[in-house]
This record gives sequence, structure tokens and C-alpha cells, in this order.
Amino acid sequence: MSDSASPPTSSAPAAVPWTDPVREAAFHRWLQEASATHRLDASSVQPASADASFRRYLRVQGADGSFIIMDAPPDKEDCRPFVKVAALMAEAGLNVPRVLAWDEAHGFMLLSDLGHQTMIEVVDRDNPMANTRLYQRAVDALVAWQAASRPGVLPPYDEALLARELALFPDWYLAEHRGVQLQGAVRETLDAQFQLIVRHNLAAPAVYVHRDFMPRNLMMPADPAEPRLGVLDFQDAVHGPITYDIASLMRDAFLSWDEEFVLDVTVRYWERAQKAGLPVNADFGEFYRAVEWMGLQRHLKVAGIFARLTLRDGKPKYLADTPRFIGYIRTTAGRYRELAPLLRLIDDVEGSDAVSGYAFGRV
Repeated sequence: MSDSASPPTSSAPAAVPWTDPVREAAFHRWLQEASATHRLDASSVQPASADASFRRYLRVQGADGSFIIMDAPPDKEDCRPFVKVAALMAEAGLNVPRVLAWDEAHGFMLLSDLGHQTMIEVVDRDNPMANTRLYQRAVDALVAWQAASRPGVLPPYDEALLARELALFPDWYLAEHRGVQLQGAVRETLDAQFQLIVRHNLAAPAVYVHRDFMPRNLMMPADPAEPRLGVLDFQDAVHGPITYDIASLMRDAFLSWDEEFVLDVTVRYWERAQKAGLPVNADFGEFYRAVEWMGLQRHLKVAGIFARLTLRDGKPKYLADTPRFIGYIRTTAGRYRELAPLLRLIDDVEGSDAVSGYAFGRV
């Protein structure tokens, strides 16, 4: 997941730091070639956004407007999935960056610029229903993406991958962050509950899954005549549960909504998905329960990722959002009798009382 891009605050470009002089030299050689081909102003390069991975993004001005440069060290990041998924999304009619130049050997890429402002920057956090039209645009992009799905094109979001993701929670959040010993009754509870979660989620029909479909990865188009939101950070896309991306959109990593708004948008998505012929459950109540179980898997995974980003990668700002995920986990676990052992475990770790009710809360 990436940090939001922001417009430059001064006329002088901000310095772009490099820790590896060899990579810096390779970048400037590539930039010189790209500048000649695409009429770029090489002196205008400045940071555009950071990323939770090893990627970063720079912005450069050109004769035809601004462009984005992806800096992705090839020993740490594989750009091929990004290129593949960008093409798939473009074919599906989504507004995604166009790959204009790519130095695969060094991990430098020139992309079209979708704008300076992310969806999360224009959301009205205090008036949920004021965001209905904006979220409808996000739903339109999601349905278009899912409607283009074909099996065998993207990696499967299968049992092995779901289990590996869930393991991030005990390995990083519980053991490394909270100091919990993963043995005995704790290990048995986690294993049994995780098997239950995976089984529920694999019961959902499979479509294309963005895997981080949320307002920080959706862009407000610079052209006011463009109705489509821009879509970013899609390189980890897979073929898996249809419930995943709507759960990601409405149970956000960085903001929380009351359930009235969550239900409203989810119903709108469900109706649009039905009209598009997507394999959503004909009973909305059953579909919504499936979305909750899928969201639970995501929340456990992300809590683990945020702990890992802090403890291993030196990015402590992500851990500040972990209470939101613990709140999501406890709320969902508190609704389903089968998840009572998980709720008790979380309450023991967090030292808190069980959550009841239907509010997602503004944690």
C-alpha cells in the first residue's frame, strides 16, 4: 500500500535522496534517455509518494505535463506483475497508469500521471453519506475489474496464500509486537480459528482481486471531465474471493465508517454486481456475512504487516493504525459464535472487554 501523492509545496524541486551511488548513476543514465524520448525536464524530478514496500515514486515535468517515475530495485521488487495487471485493467476499461518506458534490468519505469490527489484526501470523514457518489465511482471501477475476470490469468488466492497471510498476525503482531508465546492453547486456538476463516473465504466465487482496493490507492482524476477514478498499487492482484475488494474498500486501513454507511455502499456494490452478472450471493444477508469473514482475514493480515513494517523495516507510522484493525477483528469475532475463541484470545492480549453491537467505530 502506498502513501498518497501530494503536490509540490514550492517552486524548487525537492531533493531526491539516494543511498546507493551505483543505482543513482544508473538512474540518471536512464533518465537522460527517457528525457530525450518523452521530452522530460530531468532537473524537475522530485518525490511524489512513498510506499510500504521497497518501491518509491517520483514526479517529473515534461513538455506534455507531468509523469511518474517508479523506482523499484529489482533485487527487492519484481515489476512484471505491475506491467501485466496494468494491461489487464486497461483492457477492462479502468483508469490506470500507462507504462511509457521501462528499464527492467534496473527497475526504473516511466508512467503516465493520474493526478496529485487521492480519494482519501477528499473524503468527508465527518459526514459519511456525503461520500456516497464518490464511493459509487469506486464501486464502478471495482465491478468493471471483476467483470473482466478470467481463470488462469492471475495467481490463485488459494488456501496456501490465505494461510501464509494469516500467519503474519501471530508471527509479527502477537509474537514480535506483543511478546505472546505461540504455543499450547494459543497455538491450538489460532490454528483452529484460521482453518475456519480460510474455509469460509474459499467458499466465495473467484474473480480478479486488486488486493488493496481502498481510498489511498484510488486517485481523483486531474481532468474534471474524467468520470473514472484512477487505480494504483495493483501489482499484487490475484484471482480469488469476490468478497475481498469490497471488504477492503469499506473496512479501510486508514479510516473507519459507521456500519450504516458500510451497509449502504455494500448494497450498492451488490446491486451493481448482480446487474453485471457477477457471482454474488442472491441473498444480501448471506453475501454481507461472507464479506465480514473475508474482511476478518484481511484485518488479521494487515495487523501483522503493520507490525512487520515497524519492527523489521523501520516504518513505525503504520503501527499507529493497528488499533483500528484490532477493533475490526473484535467486532467481527464478536458477531459469530464460531469465532468466540479468537475473540477471547484477542481480549486477553489487548486487555480489553468484548465488543458488542454493530458499529465499526472511529478508532
